[in-house]
Amino acid sequence: MPRSGALALALAPARPGPAYRISLKGAACALSVTLVASHAHAAAITVTDDSGAVVTLQAPAHRVISLAPHTTELIYAAGGADAIVGAVSFSDYPSAARALPRVGDNQALDLEKIVALKPDLLVVWRHGNVAQQIDALRALGIPMFESEPKRLPEIAQNLHKLGALMGTEAVADHAAADFTARIDALRARYAQRSPVRVFYQIWDNPPMTLSGQHMVSDVIALCGGQNVFASLAPIAPTVSTEAVIAANPEAIVTGRYDDSPHAGTDDRARDASSPQATPALPKSLDRWKAWPQIAAVAHDNLFSVNADWMDRAGPRIADGAGELCAELDVARRHLGR
Repeated sequence: MPRSGALALALAPARPGPAYRISLKGAACALSVTLVASHAHAAAITVTDDSGAVVTLQAPAHRVISLAPHTTELIYAAGGADAIVGAVSFSDYPSAARALPRVGDNQALDLEKIVALKPDLLVVWRHGNVAQQIDALRALGIPMFESEPKRLPEIAQNLHKLGALMGTEAVADHAAADFTARIDALRARYAQRSPVRVFYQIWDNPPMTLSGQHMVSDVIALCGGQNVFASLAPIAPTVSTEAVIAANPEAIVTGRYDDSPHAGTDDRARDASSPQATPALPKSLDRWKAWPQIAAVAHDNLFSVNADWMDRAGPRIADGAGELCAELDVARRHLGR
């Protein structure tokens, strides 16, 4: 599974191989008995997930498995540290998530291991998991919440709903309010500033970007930017070098992976009011220096943001937004605005 969600959208998961076409009948029966017995006398909890499906639990979930890195972050933020019992690869935040049992990645889920962990709730990402395996898990009767936030307010909504499902409403509601307040503060500060045309690059060869359907486009607008490829139909389209030149972005931004000792810790990321040393630019931006006619190149407006903050649809996108907003202010200065 790619570390961040944006690239995973562009890479279609492989079909599960023979090793994963397994018989789960016995384990499924045991799991079914466990679920029925544990929920026999509880009051129902009902929410609607991001697919529009109604999710009903007879009691708060206390054995939750996360099937995407962003859902791992959401579960912890919503107060689920004591409830989460497994996660997929690259679920590395908060730091406690690194110790969770691994149940596969976006290429293949370990269905037997998932069932053996006896989950009473799966939190899944339809675009990041193998659809056939998700359907197989659903057929076993394991309650499933699909998390697919596409707009910034939907992150707060996911927190509220996961808190309801886990019985951790107080923590989840506080996290949602904090996230919303941070986003609102950034919007009030930056959204009306002089617009900057932005090309957000998620892959360099061939160039790939994110359209207006992706939450990153919302973040660009929040910072007073304009996504030059917002109108494209695919959520993660491939674009030609010629198309980028023709769009003439005033800033080119890509994700970087901060693997320094402080990366992935629980410290809040810097925002526009807390500057720190500028990270080295990823080499994937070097190719654009061959076209000095692009405004972003001519004005030295090549930037990077922490990819895990920006591309995962979790609360840390507020940290990524703060970083991007600060960089677009630098771009404005370089442009003489």
